[in-house]
Amino acid sequence: MIPCLLASCALVVVGALGVRADEYLSGIQWNEPKVVTPGKTPGDPPSDAVVLFDGKDLSQWVGAENWKVVDGAMLAGKGDIRSKAEFGDCQLHLEFATPKEVKGKGQGRGNSGLFFMDRYELQILDSYNNKTYFDGQCGAIYKQHPPLVNASRGPGEWQTYDVIWMAPRFKDGKLVRPAFITVFHNGVLIQNHFQLQGDTPYHRPPKYEPHPAKGPIRLQWHGNPVRFRNIWVREIRELEKRRVHEPKIVKH
Repeated sequence: MIPCLLASCALVVVGALGVRADEYLSGIQWNEPKVVTPGKTPGDPPSDAVVLFDGKDLSQWVGAENWKVVDGAMLAGKGDIRSKAEFGDCQLHLEFATPKEVKGKGQGRGNSGLFFMDRYELQILDSYNNKTYFDGQCGAIYKQHPPLVNASRGPGEWQTYDVIWMAPRFKDGKLVRPAFITVFHNGVLIQNHFQLQGDTPYHRPPKYEPHPAKGPIRLQWHGNPVRFRNIWVREIRELEKRRVHEPKIVKH
């Protein structure tokens, strides 16, 4: 009991006298983060999102003459479509469903693609009990990196992609920072800040070629009637800051 009483008395004395504490100050003055109202569910667009498809029409897309809106979903038709809005660094949410009626196998089954900046492809494919080359299955960065796991749902079921895309940077015609991508497929992490080696063609190795800082989102027509819904994008902007003094430690 005596040690406990002594410790309690010591705490009272220290509290009464006040304790001097060191505090690290970075010297960075940050702008206040703006308020963003989240959607009612994780899949609903937040208040600062650019909605590319809300189930009503295809007005936010170019080249969609052969695509249709059926029961609130976008049904792929002949020809790729591109968003009118262009994006660099961004957060994207997209929902898709491969055909319920299974036809074909491998790359011929429920094939489409989600392209960032019109050239970097995240593969869309029916990969539910459907073998193909691993860097071409659903969730792959096409011809570069397979998904960490296969999180595919069955044919006809709605699936989700939630993506963080960090665009490449070019200066004076040269690459100064490659692109990075993080992907959640149906809530499961399948690409973890993967560094892209370049674009994603089928017929040659990937390479970077200088391009504008922003580009459209592209959805691919690959001969299969894949459906899409609830597509929205948020631009990622770094919080502004300025240095007001050098880092230091102050005493309180």
